[in-house]
Amino acid sequence: MEIRVAVPDDVGHLAGMLGLFAERDEADGAGFAPDLLRWWSDHDSHLAFLAVLPSGEAVAMAWLAIAERVPRPGGAARLCGDVQSVFVVAEHRSAGVGTALLRAVVQHAESLGLEHVTVHSNPRANSLYERVGFTSSPELLMWTWR
Repeated sequence: MEIRVAVPDDVGHLAGMLGLFAERDEADGAGFAPDLLRWWSDHDSHLAFLAVLPSGEAVAMAWLAIAERVPRPGGAARLCGDVQSVFVVAEHRSAGVGTALLRAVVQHAESLGLEHVTVHSNPRANSLYERVGFTSSPELLMWTWR
C-alpha cells in the first residue's frame, strides 16, 4: 500500500470517500468532484492524503488543514494543523490502514514544522488516534453550539 499526498487528479477518489464519510451513497463522487476540486483549488491550506493499494484502488483518506498562528518575537512563521475527514473504506478497516495513514499525516506535519496537530474525533475512533500518539490535553478547549 502506498500513502501519499493527493493531487488534483485524485479528486474522484476523495469525492467518493467524502460521500461515504457523509453517509451518502456517492461512492463514485462524480457529481461532487467538480465542486470539491473548485473548493480545494481555493484552499491551499488543506492537504489531502490517500492510502492506495497496488491495484490503484484508494482505500483511505485524511485531510490536514494548516493554519498560521499569530507571530511572536523570534517566531514569525508559526503553523499548526488539524486532521479532518479521516475515512477508511469499510472492507479495509481494522487492518492498520488508518494507523499507517495517520502516521504519514503526522510525519508530514512535523516535516512542515507545525507546532502541534489537533483532531476532533468521535469516541469510536479515539483509540486510532491514541495509537498514533495523539493525547488529550487540558490546554485545548472547544466552544460548540451543539
